Amino acid sequence: MQILSNVSKKLALTTLALGISGIAQAQDYMAQSPAYRVALVELYSSEGCNSCPPADQWLSRLGAQARPDKVVPLALHVDYWDNLGWKDRFGDHRFTARQQELAAFAKNRVVYTPEIFVGGRELRHWNMKSDFDAAAGKIAEQPSPADIAIKLSGTAARTFDLSTRVKLRQPSRDGHNAYIAVYENQLVSNVAAGENGGVTLHHDYVVRRWLGPFALKDGAVQINEKIALDSIGKDVRADRFGIVAFVQNASSGEVLQVARLAVDH
Repeated sequence: MQILSNVSKKLALTTLALGISGIAQAQDYMAQSPAYRVALVELYSSEGCNSCPPADQWLSRLGAQARPDKVVPLALHVDYWDNLGWKDRFGDHRFTARQQELAAFAKNRVVYTPEIFVGGRELRHWNMKSDFDAAAGKIAEQPSPADIAIKLSGTAARTFDLSTRVKLRQPSRDGHNAYIAVYENQLVSNVAAGENGGVTLHHDYVVRRWLGPFALKDGAVQINEKIALDSIGKDVRADRFGIVAFVQNASSGEVLQVARLAVDH
């Protein structure tokens, strides 16, 4: 089952009575998680760190080559490099806090960049293909503990209604939270200072908006949000973004399931 399906394209003619001429095109997209678990790959990175560009490039290749119903990549830029010569325009303290939280689940106090988590667990040798394939493959071998459905509907220029449903397949005594990330591809930064001064950096799967946690109640949650690209950034391209939704065990930090909906074509 493909995690992404473009289910319909609706062409609507606007009326002159509204004072609008021409044709406005709206698209509906839907994504559904498969019957097995999908591996969420989180890269914690920073433009101020000169060891991060190889990891950024690795994540871009991973997203281009891996099956989207097996692996879902995200790049979360932290802010603890921002006072060391270069302020990362994608940096967000919430990503620093999440990295620290994931490390704490494993009783680690130290975080660093670049750092990779797969399914909520740190993978130190992520750049060794055998280690990464083993970690992602182990996740994909397991039946999914949850179902995730995403629907994105264009309502106006650069504005979308997002509907996400997350439901556990079995009752659980643990607490669970759902999260939504809006990511963007094909980003370019000309770094003028810091460790990467004079270097042009290329990024994909960069999280531009982070929503959650949304606590599951009785094993489910329905999330309805309006996604206005201009509120994220005037530079956000409407043909280069996507939505990722995932559910995480609040007690263990394990990411149980993830779905991705790409609007980058």
